[in-house]
Amino acid sequence: MTENAEQAYSIEVQIDEPYREALSEAWLRGLVEAVLRAEGCLRGQLTLVITGDEEIRSLNRDFLGNDAPTDVLSFPATEGTAEPFIVPEEEAANYLGDVIISYPTAALQAAEQGHAIEEELALLVVHGCLHLLGYDHADEESEQRMWARQEAILAAWRAS
Repeated sequence: MTENAEQAYSIEVQIDEPYREALSEAWLRGLVEAVLRAEGCLRGQLTLVITGDEEIRSLNRDFLGNDAPTDVLSFPATEGTAEPFIVPEEEAANYLGDVIISYPTAALQAAEQGHAIEEELALLVVHGCLHLLGYDHADEESEQRMWARQEAILAAWRAS
């Protein structure tokens, strides 16, 4: 957790075994913190999971009704659920949700786009975190807004 007088983040990074050697938890955590700072989020708790296609396919099917793997899923804590988790009030105020990324799908997309897997993962992390912060791309206007923020955050990240 990174803390100072103004910011407090708790970012849990879970990387499934086959991908642990290829990734740095510190790099992923730093990227999430960069998104939160860029969006003016002073406090936040979230979980970032790097997993495989079968795991993300199962989540996509069970929660969104899409029986196929995907690159990234976001589960914002602010969206209503039939049975909400019971979380202490203080924690609930800061809990943003979960971002799940499929490493194999990210690797495939990186190869198709002709860039490094790290670049694809950075895009997916930023994209997933923006969903937790209320961004969406359900219509053209909201998509343009989200894509602009995504690109601005990635540009600042690359420059740092």
